[in-house]
Amino acid sequence: MIRALYTAASGMSAQQLNLDTIANNLANSSTVGFRQRQLQFQDMIYQNLITPGAAQSQQAVSAGLQVGLGTKSAASEIIMTQGDLNQTNGQYDMAIQGGGFFQVSRPDGTLAYTRAGNFTPNNQGMLVDINGNTLIPNITIPSNATAITITPYGVVNATLPSQQNPTQLGQIQLATFVNPGGLDSVGSNLYTATLSSGDPILDTPGGTQGLGTIQQGYLENSNVDVVSAFVQMVLSQRAYESDSKVIRAADDMYSQVNNMAR
Repeated sequence: MIRALYTAASGMSAQQLNLDTIANNLANSSTVGFRQRQLQFQDMIYQNLITPGAAQSQQAVSAGLQVGLGTKSAASEIIMTQGDLNQTNGQYDMAIQGGGFFQVSRPDGTLAYTRAGNFTPNNQGMLVDINGNTLIPNITIPSNATAITITPYGVVNATLPSQQNPTQLGQIQLATFVNPGGLDSVGSNLYTATLSSGDPILDTPGGTQGLGTIQQGYLENSNVDVVSAFVQMVLSQRAYESDSKVIRAADDMYSQVNNMAR
């Protein structure tokens, strides 16, 4: 009975973390380029009352007798499905149709990766995200540019006064990873590379690495499915309630055993 108490408690703890994950997904359902996370569970160590295959009465038991000791949260997986594209008509807004990440340089010089393409020029004309992180490779917008066009393959052109043909300002590159689910979420719509994700693989949009193309004047919405998240929340709540009922049942049984001595 004591074993049941701790086993059910482990389930309640795991479902609490699951609900925290779902709450964060729902809170970011309107965040540009957000990627939802999904909690993965695994069972914990087993207590062997009779080890499978152990010799008993000169014969090996076929199944053994094991009691599980609960569950635990094993991983928080990033779901990399494509979010819907929202047309903004902003000339510096970009959405990636397909795989890949924009690469930005943070103030400390470290690189980070994002799906949020809401860029603007800073006071030096360089394209930066909403936190001031510089898009890599650097793209500098001339102050006298009258129009900016970005091709699906990442070529940035500017229309300048007294020039008939557009001037090419640079080429946007995208990054991909062998295991994008292993990226580290650091907040502000940014991810950093880890040993699990592997090093970034850089290429032009629509290139040979399976990267997507860039859609100017669009932003990618969060990929959170609100309806699915509410369903997962209900299931988590029901699992939590079931574990709490196990604790109450184990407590009642333990109480009856204690009363037998009176």
